[in-house]
Amino acid sequence: MKRVLSGIQPSGKITLGNYIGALKNFVTLQDDYTCNFMVVDLHAITVAQDPADLREQSEAVAALFVAAGIDPNKANVYMQSHVRQHSQLGWILTTLTSMGELERMTQFKDKAAGKESVGAGLFVYPALMAADILIYNADLVPVGEDQKQHLELTRDLAGRFNHRFGEYFTIPEPYIPKVGARIMSLDDASNKMSKSNPNAGSAIYLLDSPDDIRKKISRATTDSGREVKFDPANKPEVSNLITIYSQCSGLSVAEVEQRYEGQMYGPFKKDLAEVVVGTLEPIQQRYRDIRASGEIRNILRQGAERASEMAEKTLRDVQNLMGFLPE
Repeated sequence: MKRVLSGIQPSGKITLGNYIGALKNFVTLQDDYTCNFMVVDLHAITVAQDPADLREQSEAVAALFVAAGIDPNKANVYMQSHVRQHSQLGWILTTLTSMGELERMTQFKDKAAGKESVGAGLFVYPALMAADILIYNADLVPVGEDQKQHLELTRDLAGRFNHRFGEYFTIPEPYIPKVGARIMSLDDASNKMSKSNPNAGSAIYLLDSPDDIRKKISRATTDSGREVKFDPANKPEVSNLITIYSQCSGLSVAEVEQRYEGQMYGPFKKDLAEVVVGTLEPIQQRYRDIRASGEIRNILRQGAERASEMAEKTLRDVQNLMGFLPE
């Protein structure tokens, strides 16, 4: 089967946007592809992390992977740092990456803006991201729009390696769902729903209580007018809420519009809250069961062992093609 690779950083709380845009798709992909889904803790430390928080969040994100429906018997779930070949190939790929390519990365510019100094890791981490993908010769990479630039660099590096050392790496393709790939903030639909937003009301977190979910949706920004209509250009706020409703209920956007035809925002938002609560409650219960049982540590260990077998073969092949002496 073709291979899929993706990951989520353990910094900040996982949002409904992460679920709809990433985790929900991971669950679908695991039936048709060889999937590696990792918690990218090495990427997280490109900015300062509290060790206790990093440890807790890493385990929490891994548990949410499984709680959301990823089956550890079908897909590998593991910590990035537990598969050492990521770092080793990452260093190799930095030697193939130019300063200019890294300087053009918009995420580096955004994260470095206004800071007197930034760590070198933040600058070079796109090379490690490329290694995450290429170490498994992944065919597909589920990415958001904001990560497409990094995937393009990965494709360039794969082609560059193949040109210099012989055809080896698969050129990965992006996997971007047409609907629901980008859920926007509840307080400003011009920005993505983000776990790093300091305004807690801007996002629904997967572990929010039902009451918190209801409050956040009731306070969500809406457009002028009263019509529940999907029109991203003219009604971006309501269109975002309709997308959430559609993704959580299984109804099409047209069916959601039809259901609330002639009604105002109040009834729509009230029902939306219950749809979201109903979607998240079983995930939350499964999460609590996983954390209480301690099974996530075994899942992570087994996932890392299987991923390491694939990654080790790639690393040895790369080293051989580049002229390294065998061990």
